[in-house]
Amino acid sequence: MLRNRRERGEGQFGCLVGLALLVIAGLVAYRMIPIKVKAAELRDTISDEAKSAGNRDNRTIERTILDKAQRLELPVKKSGITIRRRANEIAVDVKYTVPVEFPGYTYKWKFHHHAENPIF
Repeated sequence: MLRNRRERGEGQFGCLVGLALLVIAGLVAYRMIPIKVKAAELRDTISDEAKSAGNRDNRTIERTILDKAQRLELPVKKSGITIRRRANEIAVDVKYTVPVEFPGYTYKWKFHHHAENPIF
């Protein structure tokens, strides 16, 4: 007598693999999405500081970026911030690495934010 494969229970392995992949994807999202949101907030602050560079000196811009990074719990160091002023333009670069802990593995997520604007 011929039976369907599903009647013999052979389809359960695929379900277990799919469930394991779903759990792994959920863990990755749980660890990485909050970091990405914080990095986006810091990027917005960097952009805002570059836009208002005509009213602020480099130390004030640097301090504002460091304060925001500290509030967001991002590991930005003073050495990772570069501010360059040219005749009528400012460029702000911020580089940092966030360690993301997974069971048995630590991923080092590197960020580089760049903002360039004219100075009025």
